Amino acid sequence: MATIDTSGQLEEALERVHASGPERDGWLTNHAPMVVEALAAHGHAGAVHHWLDLYRDRLEEFPDRVAPVTDDNWASALGDPRRIADWTDHYSRTLAERPWKSVLAEWWPRLLPGMYGGATHTVIRVGHAVRALQAGENAPRLTELAHALGYWAARHQPINGVAALPGAPTATESLDAVPAIEPGHVGFRTRLAAVRRLPVWAGDITDPDTAKERLAELVRAATHRYATHGHGEPTMLVHAATAPNAVLRTLDALPRELWAPSLHAAWTASAAVTAMYGPVEPVAHVPSARPTAEEVLEKALAHGDEHVIKLADTALDVGDGPALAAALRAVELSEPLV
Repeated sequence: MATIDTSGQLEEALERVHASGPERDGWLTNHAPMVVEALAAHGHAGAVHHWLDLYRDRLEEFPDRVAPVTDDNWASALGDPRRIADWTDHYSRTLAERPWKSVLAEWWPRLLPGMYGGATHTVIRVGHAVRALQAGENAPRLTELAHALGYWAARHQPINGVAALPGAPTATESLDAVPAIEPGHVGFRTRLAAVRRLPVWAGDITDPDTAKERLAELVRAATHRYATHGHGEPTMLVHAATAPNAVLRTLDALPRELWAPSLHAAWTASAAVTAMYGPVEPVAHVPSARPTAEEVLEKALAHGDEHVIKLADTALDVGDGPALAAALRAVELSEPLV
């Protein structure tokens, strides 16, 4: 369970991060804002500066501005990665004028169809920003939401032309039914374009409370599944769980009429990542011990890899033994941050 951090160390870390852009090397995502929020949310705010020191070589300067995004021209700027700074400025101005939940409610349905941009890190960063604001509102946390929404708007990328396949009653069975893309595709965007068929799951859900229950089921199923399927691509398959969890942790800040559409978009994202990176065959995984949540987070922090920490964060949200085992599986499969 997340804790409320009042030490100020998260705010200091966010201010350090906001001098950097959301990407590096042309497309790779800056994970720093998500990791420091996750650490602070689970009682490890004292570790955020040390972790940032290890990660700092992966940070790049904030990008240059092109032209202001306005209420009149935003649609033409949507999905233009050159406009990251312009979008961030736009949300900074808007959040200075209106309550953050009002801004989120306006922009969530506009951005939701394009949550696949930035390898789903766009919506994941927003989910972390929202959790921080729900715990306590202040200037650095509002600035982080502006940066997160700006990144999402600039990297907005829908997925189109996907044929619907029959689904299964449960999220676990439906993830198992996802067909892999044809081999040979390299890179997230190329792989995403190769996704042509996905099962329909929970497609008839319109009730908000049921949608929330189904979304929690999806997060649990995708997290559990990592233990037996994460070897397919240890880094990218993390997002099959963390992307829908970002949506889940945002629901309570959104109008209820947005909950069902959020479920459907989250399912498509999780299923698409599964199609893009899933292995040919699962492997049996029997954990050597039954760790506590704190032990899992300690191991993830000592390992240091950003995706390992974020999967541990999601596993702690799920909170059961198979989820914690999946987080330890990520520790085993991933290269540590050194």
